[in-house]
Amino acid sequence: MISYETVFILRPELDEEKAGEVVEKFKSLIENHGGEITKLERWGKRRLAYDIDHQHEGVYMIIQFKAESAVARELDRVFKITDGILRHIIVQTAA
Repeated sequence: MISYETVFILRPELDEEKAGEVVEKFKSLIENHGGEITKLERWGKRRLAYDIDHQHEGVYMIIQFKAESAVARELDRVFKITDGILRHIIVQTAA
C-alpha cells in the first residue's frame, strides 16, 4: 500500500452536521476500498489566500491514509463531484 495525504477545503457555510457527513463520506470511501486512515485532522475555518468561488474562508481538513493507487484515483473523482468542496489535493507521501 502507498501512503497518501489529502487536504480539502469545505465551504464555510456548511453546518457541523453536513460537514461531518462529507468527511464521513470520504472516510468510508477510503476504508470500503481497502484503505487505512492513519490520521484525520480538522484545522477549522481559516481565511483563504485568495477567493475561491467568491468565498473568503474555508474549513480545512487533512486525511493521511494508506491505500492502493486506485483508491486515490476514486477519491479524486468523488472530490470533484461533491458539493461543498472548494478545493482538494492528494499527494503521495514518503512512508
